[in-house]
Amino acid sequence: MSRRLDLRGAWVAAGLLAVAGGTVAGWNGQAAQAIATLPALVRSALVAVMALAALRLLAEAIARIEAGRAAPPGAADARDLASLIRGVRFVFLAVAALAAAGGWLLGSPVPLVAALLIAGVDVAETGLLLLVITIRGRAAE
Repeated sequence: MSRRLDLRGAWVAAGLLAVAGGTVAGWNGQAAQAIATLPALVRSALVAVMALAALRLLAEAIARIEAGRAAPPGAADARDLASLIRGVRFVFLAVAALAAAGGWLLGSPVPLVAALLIAGVDVAETGLLLLVITIRGRAAE
Protein backbone atom coordinates (compact mmCIF):
# COMPACT_ATOMS: atom_id res chain seq x y z
CA MET A 1 0.00 0.00 0.00
CA SER A 2 2.90 2.35 0.75
CA ARG A 3 4.27 1.83 -2.76
CA ARG A 4 0.85 2.76 -4.18
CA LEU A 5 0.84 5.99 -2.16
CA ASP A 6 4.39 6.79 -3.31
CA LEU A 7 3.45 6.22 -6.95
CA ARG A 8 0.35 8.39 -6.70
CA GLY A 9 2.38 11.07 -4.97
CA ALA A 10 4.80 10.93 -7.89
CA TRP A 11 1.89 11.47 -10.32
CA VAL A 12 0.80 14.53 -8.35
CA ALA A 13 4.37 15.86 -8.46
CA ALA A 14 4.57 15.20 -12.22
CA GLY A 15 1.33 17.09 -12.75
CA LEU A 16 2.56 20.04 -10.73
CA LEU A 17 5.82 20.03 -12.72
CA ALA A 18 3.84 20.11 -15.97
CA VAL A 19 1.83 23.09 -14.71
CA ALA A 20 5.07 24.83 -13.74
CA GLY A 21 6.55 24.00 -17.15
CA GLY A 22 3.49 25.38 -18.91
CA THR A 23 3.67 28.54 -16.84
CA VAL A 24 7.37 29.04 -17.62
CA ALA A 25 6.74 28.32 -21.31
CA GLY A 26 3.93 30.88 -21.30
CA TRP A 27 6.26 33.51 -19.86
CA ASN A 28 9.11 32.72 -22.26
CA GLY A 29 7.49 33.50 -25.59
CA GLN A 30 10.61 33.01 -27.70
CA ALA A 31 11.24 29.47 -26.46
CA ALA A 32 7.57 28.53 -26.86
CA GLN A 33 7.54 30.00 -30.37
CA ALA A 34 10.68 28.04 -31.26
CA ILE A 35 9.05 24.79 -30.15
CA ALA A 36 5.83 25.61 -31.99
CA THR A 37 7.58 26.47 -35.25
CA LEU A 38 9.85 23.47 -35.68
CA PRO A 39 10.52 22.38 -39.27
CA ALA A 40 7.36 21.37 -41.12
CA LEU A 41 8.29 17.69 -41.38
CA VAL A 42 8.93 17.44 -37.64
CA ARG A 43 5.71 19.30 -36.84
CA SER A 44 3.67 17.05 -39.13
CA ALA A 45 5.11 13.98 -37.41
CA LEU A 46 4.29 15.46 -34.00
CA VAL A 47 0.73 16.24 -35.14
CA ALA A 48 0.29 12.63 -36.27
CA VAL A 49 1.73 11.21 -33.05
CA MET A 50 -0.44 13.47 -30.87
CA ALA A 51 -3.59 12.69 -32.89
CA LEU A 52 -2.96 8.95 -32.58
CA ALA A 53 -2.19 9.34 -28.87
CA ALA A 54 -5.45 11.25 -28.41
CA LEU A 55 -7.42 8.47 -30.11
CA ARG A 56 -5.73 5.82 -27.95
CA LEU A 57 -6.34 7.84 -24.78
CA LEU A 58 -9.98 8.32 -25.72
CA ALA A 59 -10.41 4.58 -26.34
CA GLU A 60 -8.87 3.84 -22.94
CA ALA A 61 -11.13 6.44 -21.31
CA ILE A 62 -14.24 4.89 -22.83
CA ALA A 63 -13.18 1.41 -21.70
CA ARG A 64 -12.50 2.52 -18.12
CA ILE A 65 -15.64 4.60 -17.78
CA GLU A 66 -17.75 1.79 -19.19
CA ALA A 67 -16.13 -0.68 -16.77
CA GLY A 68 -16.88 1.66 -13.88
CA ARG A 69 -20.49 1.99 -14.95
CA ALA A 70 -20.97 -1.78 -14.94
CA ALA A 71 -21.41 -1.87 -11.15
CA PRO A 72 -25.03 -1.94 -10.04
CA PRO A 73 -26.31 1.21 -8.30
CA GLY A 74 -25.17 1.41 -4.70
CA ALA A 75 -22.66 -1.42 -5.13
CA ALA A 76 -19.74 0.64 -6.40
CA ASP A 77 -16.61 0.38 -4.29
CA ALA A 78 -13.33 2.30 -4.22
CA ARG A 79 -12.00 0.29 -7.16
CA ASP A 80 -14.96 1.29 -9.34
CA LEU A 81 -14.56 4.93 -8.30
CA ALA A 82 -10.85 4.82 -9.10
CA SER A 83 -11.63 3.34 -12.52
CA LEU A 84 -14.07 6.17 -13.27
CA ILE A 85 -11.56 8.80 -12.12
CA ARG A 86 -8.86 7.28 -14.34
CA GLY A 87 -11.32 7.26 -17.24
CA VAL A 88 -11.94 10.97 -16.82
CA ARG A 89 -8.16 11.50 -16.57
CA PHE A 90 -7.72 9.86 -19.96
CA VAL A 91 -10.42 12.10 -21.48
CA PHE A 92 -8.57 15.23 -20.35
CA LEU A 93 -5.23 13.83 -21.50
CA ALA A 94 -6.80 13.21 -24.92
CA VAL A 95 -7.92 16.86 -24.98
CA ALA A 96 -4.38 17.92 -24.07
CA ALA A 97 -2.93 15.74 -26.85
CA LEU A 98 -5.34 17.30 -29.37
CA ALA A 99 -4.43 20.78 -28.14
CA ALA A 100 -0.74 19.98 -28.66
CA ALA A 101 -1.50 18.62 -32.13
CA GLY A 102 -3.39 21.82 -32.92
CA GLY A 103 -0.48 23.92 -31.71
CA TRP A 104 1.98 22.17 -34.01
CA LEU A 105 -0.52 22.15 -36.87
CA LEU A 106 -1.00 25.92 -36.61
CA GLY A 107 2.56 26.70 -35.56
CA SER A 108 1.24 28.51 -32.49
CA PRO A 109 2.63 28.17 -28.96
CA VAL A 110 -0.68 29.00 -27.26
CA PRO A 111 -2.27 25.54 -27.73
CA LEU A 112 1.01 23.90 -26.68
CA VAL A 113 1.07 25.85 -23.41
CA ALA A 114 -2.62 25.07 -22.94
CA ALA A 115 -1.90 21.38 -23.51
CA LEU A 116 0.77 21.40 -20.80
CA LEU A 117 -1.55 23.15 -18.38
CA ILE A 118 -4.51 20.87 -19.15
CA ALA A 119 -2.42 17.74 -18.72
CA GLY A 120 -0.66 19.04 -15.62
CA VAL A 121 -3.79 20.13 -13.79
CA ASP A 122 -5.57 16.91 -14.73
CA VAL A 123 -2.76 14.61 -13.60
CA ALA A 124 -2.27 16.53 -10.33
CA GLU A 125 -6.00 16.66 -9.60
CA THR A 126 -6.77 13.04 -10.36
CA GLY A 127 -3.63 11.96 -8.53
CA LEU A 128 -4.89 13.76 -5.43
CA LEU A 129 -8.33 12.18 -5.81
CA LEU A 130 -6.78 8.73 -6.11
CA LEU A 131 -4.64 9.42 -3.03
CA VAL A 132 -7.78 10.31 -1.09
CA ILE A 133 -9.50 7.12 -2.24
CA THR A 134 -6.48 5.04 -1.25
CA ILE A 135 -6.19 6.66 2.18
CA ARG A 136 -9.93 6.39 2.83
CA GLY A 137 -9.90 2.75 1.75
CA ARG A 138 -6.98 2.04 4.07
CA ALA A 139 -8.68 3.85 6.97
CA ALA A 140 -11.86 1.82 6.45
CA GLU A 141 -9.97 -1.47 6.76
